[in-house]
Amino acid sequence: MADNEYWSPLVPELTVTNLQRSLLFYTSVGFSVRFQRDEPPFAYIEMGQAQLMLEQLHPDGWNIEPLDRPLGRGINFQVEVIDAEMTLSSLRGLGFFPFREIQDTWYAVSKQAEEGQREFLVQDPDGYLMRFAQYLGRRVVA
Repeated sequence: MADNEYWSPLVPELTVTNLQRSLLFYTSVGFSVRFQRDEPPFAYIEMGQAQLMLEQLHPDGWNIEPLDRPLGRGINFQVEVIDAEMTLSSLRGLGFFPFREIQDTWYAVSKQAEEGQREFLVQDPDGYLMRFAQYLGRRVVA
């Protein structure tokens, strides 16, 4: 849980079509609601230091063009989790299935080292692509 005084310097705000459905998705993977309001329906959620704002679509929202599904095309959000397999299991229990199955991926961070993560991608109820990743550590490149 994030320190109640911590505010991330970058917090994406996602327009959602049904706030309660989105909250079910995000709380099932470990996010908690920091605060919420009814008009317009809005929630500020966090897991560790990862923070998101969710606002239900309404006529006075800050959308500059009509929204077509899936929302958030062209972006994916990586969120670090403690246990990727448990996170995926929770989502499967709600009827969400991976866009890309769980796998271990190693990324070069220098000429001598790479860092790994166990990750999968899944779309939230509005189609935002979420990459949930469990940090596996660093290893020397052979």
